[in-house]
Amino acid sequence: MIHIDRDGTDLPELNSWRAPVPRHSHSPSQAIIVGIDGGGSKTLIASAVRSGQLIRLERGRGTSPLESPGWREALAELARPFAGASGLAGVAAALPAYGEVEAASAAQQQAIGELFGAVPQRLLNDVDAANIGAFAGGPGILILAGTGSMAWARDPAGNSHRTGGWGEVIGDEGSGYWIGNRVLGAVSKALDERAAPTALVDAVFDRLGLASADGLNDLVGWASRLGEARMQIAALAPLALALAEQGDPVAGAIVDAAAAELALHVKTLERRLDAPTMAWSFAGGLFASPALRRAVTKHVGRPPSPPRLPPVGGALLAAAQHLGWPIDEGWIDTLARSLGELSGS
Repeated sequence: MIHIDRDGTDLPELNSWRAPVPRHSHSPSQAIIVGIDGGGSKTLIASAVRSGQLIRLERGRGTSPLESPGWREALAELARPFAGASGLAGVAAALPAYGEVEAASAAQQQAIGELFGAVPQRLLNDVDAANIGAFAGGPGILILAGTGSMAWARDPAGNSHRTGGWGEVIGDEGSGYWIGNRVLGAVSKALDERAAPTALVDAVFDRLGLASADGLNDLVGWASRLGEARMQIAALAPLALALAEQGDPVAGAIVDAAAAELALHVKTLERRLDAPTMAWSFAGGLFASPALRRAVTKHVGRPPSPPRLPPVGGALLAAAQHLGWPIDEGWIDTLARSLGELSGS
């Protein structure tokens, strides 16, 4: 039976599940690794050779088993071309909710096993891979803020610790959904004149293609028709981030409150690890916002370390580590550079 420690700090069976590593007949120069970065809104899969040079990067639909009923089909569609590659030596699949919900984790393990067969496999949580990428496998605290939110720390001994990630019904403070929900609240208060006017009103109605003449009817009607509420509400968060950058006080207050929640993740892990100056970094789409980065930095009290690799790079690094490939600064730099070139960043 699969055991999951519910506080997420010690998950030896699921956070770092590994298939046995068999011998392969192909030469080292032909060896290819695959890294999967799953998520609620999108999934990235990449492959690289032994030198760390990226050779392929593909993007597909979200593959969270907690919110995407078709996640297995989406994962299989994206992964099959990689699974059939000549010289495939190993795969690391960083998947949302892995190690958090027993049934979902077992289904993910089965899905990767069916796709990749006897190829050496490592399964881990997607935020764990983001941490591995940000710190190139070293210690540090990673805050992820996208549709959801969560933080993951790796201590100097290599042990993992996490906080947050409870989902939008219970938590996910500071996430895109959390911000989007507060954007809607600010709009309703402004329309009622229970709060100060804000540019969020026009921004939201423009984004949703609604008329603002009858705000209650149109906005409540929109909310009643939501098919993917978590994603659709989270899609409003960039409006607050953009308007905060432009100086709208209501949007700025929402972003500052989100930043305080995200910074609390860092402070909690610092206290747990008795490491008040541990390096911290970030991942997730919300951190593309300069306003959010500044606000989180203010609340943490020290600047972040720029991530060495994006989350999909962390998954590739996890695959290389599992195979025992030699990893040095040159390998990390090669992977980072080729990821930037292939993704256009």
